[in-house]
Amino acid sequence: MVLMATRKPRTPKDPNAPKKPRVVKDKSPRFGIGEWFGKNVTLMTGAERRALAEEVLKPKSERTPQPCPFKATKDGGMCNKEGGVCSLRQYAYGVHPETGRAMGIPVEGKQGALRATCPYRFHEAKTVFNWVGEVILGDSEPHLVGEVGFLEAGATTDSDGGEDVGRIDMVLVSSKTVDSDKKDWAALEVQAVYFSGSAMRPEFNAYSDKSCDWIIFPAANRRPDYRSSGPKRLMPQLQIKVPTLRRWGRKMAVVVDESFFDSIGEMDNVQHISNADIAWFTVGFEEVENSAQMRLVPKEVRYTTLERTVEGLTGGKAVALPIFEARITSKIRNPQPLSSVGATVIPEGDTSEIDAEDSDGFELKG
Repeated sequence: MVLMATRKPRTPKDPNAPKKPRVVKDKSPRFGIGEWFGKNVTLMTGAERRALAEEVLKPKSERTPQPCPFKATKDGGMCNKEGGVCSLRQYAYGVHPETGRAMGIPVEGKQGALRATCPYRFHEAKTVFNWVGEVILGDSEPHLVGEVGFLEAGATTDSDGGEDVGRIDMVLVSSKTVDSDKKDWAALEVQAVYFSGSAMRPEFNAYSDKSCDWIIFPAANRRPDYRSSGPKRLMPQLQIKVPTLRRWGRKMAVVVDESFFDSIGEMDNVQHISNADIAWFTVGFEEVENSAQMRLVPKEVRYTTLERTVEGLTGGKAVALPIFEARITSKIRNPQPLSSVGATVIPEGDTSEIDAEDSDGFELKG
């Protein structure tokens, strides 16, 4: 006779039982959601955060469109950014006093500033456009024209050419010259920051938890990717557009937030706009009393040339010739396998979340 061991039936989990605290090994500050569909996450209620999380976790075809409060150039503009995250901010690690679970504490000072990840964040109340118009055109209410063809393709074997292959994202025209043959205008480029690291889905999942009514400590690591946003995206745009604008006697305005501008290397400034190719307009964000929305605040204008801008965006200086040649010698003495030359190494588990439809964020037609 063979005796068979009997397995005890597994006790079903109680969905209402409190969750065990998550073990966080790396407790250094992390970047999480700063603004979500236009609202300051730290000033939303747990129920409001949970409702948005549940919405963005639905299949795309089942989601309810969410309004974008920053699309000042459109009445009833809706958010078209996947996930609806307008900006990031840093959170320090904290422990919830009642549950012992990890919670996020907004970092103070410059490190705690919002980092705009959506270009429409800069459209708030047309503040930026009016500011640029006043400084460059002497007109605080310029006429806005979007997506103006700037480069045309030449004829090829397969095409007669003539189609637009490059555009000026936004043109500000002085309202005093709108109907004139000689218009006073300036070009404008807005640049938000991309981010690298884990996608936002872990945050959405955490905020959808019905037992969580506090600010979470970001569930994964990510960071603003100023290298992708500046040298790789913004700089080529300026190198293509500014030389022609310079020949035409026109200026380029570039709008970024303070953290983005601080990431740029040192640039020599010029004292007067007449000697500049590019005017940098930096903005910050501040809390508004009795409101869940942050306010965009103009901060500083800096004038520079295209050449100095390229140096700043590149963010480095050439080493001395002896140092470079010493490195050549080192490579000769310690050769690398040719298969590794030019290869790009991607850290394990690291992905870059760059939303193509957010690169410019302009849909104006006039």
